Amino acid sequence: MENKVLEIFIPGPAGRLEAKYYKSKKNTAPIALVLQPHPQYGGTMNNKVVVETFHSFVENDFSVCRVNFRGVGKSDGDFDNGQGELADAAAALDWLERENFDNSQCWVSGFSFGSLIAMQLLMRRPEINRFIAISPQPNVYDFSFLSPCPTSGLMIYGKKDELVPVEYINELNKRLSEQKGIKVEFQSINDANHFFSKSETELIKNLDKYIKKESALY
Repeated sequence: MENKVLEIFIPGPAGRLEAKYYKSKKNTAPIALVLQPHPQYGGTMNNKVVVETFHSFVENDFSVCRVNFRGVGKSDGDFDNGQGELADAAAALDWLERENFDNSQCWVSGFSFGSLIAMQLLMRRPEINRFIAISPQPNVYDFSFLSPCPTSGLMIYGKKDELVPVEYINELNKRLSEQKGIKVEFQSINDANHFFSKSETELIKNLDKYIKKESALY
């Protein structure tokens, strides 16, 4: 599968953005954008969780793109505290949509810091109809902008996440479950830490199941 993954450059607001892209042979295939963890803590689009998520979409025949934010890898620019990274994500989604204008569904996914950017993008882009947030950090970032959350999605986290006390996740779950008309599923993986170090298989299984279930609706 990796040989069909292209290395590309997307025009971004701070210069070019390095990305990896897989295009489905199916014209109306759904599209997905996968976002990296925090650049200042060594996060890149080649992070293990990001790559596994990317491949889960590939296996389900999505056209999918993962991207290095500004200043990461071969991407131009410098870290911009989330504002610029959100603009980068929007530019990557624009590109993905232009390449796949007849897509049947639009998904966004992100890991850790990437899940924050994914959720912020979700609030601004009405065409996004599903999301997957992996290891969100509501203790570090304020997720209150998600009210109301515009679409259904999945929040997946490790029971042993050493960076996020579980009560913050529960609080977010409680807030989002009070909304009518959408369903945000919260799934925990028992022995997983923030990075799913020894729980990748479990993570992939859950991602695959959710992607299959929700993309079959279209």
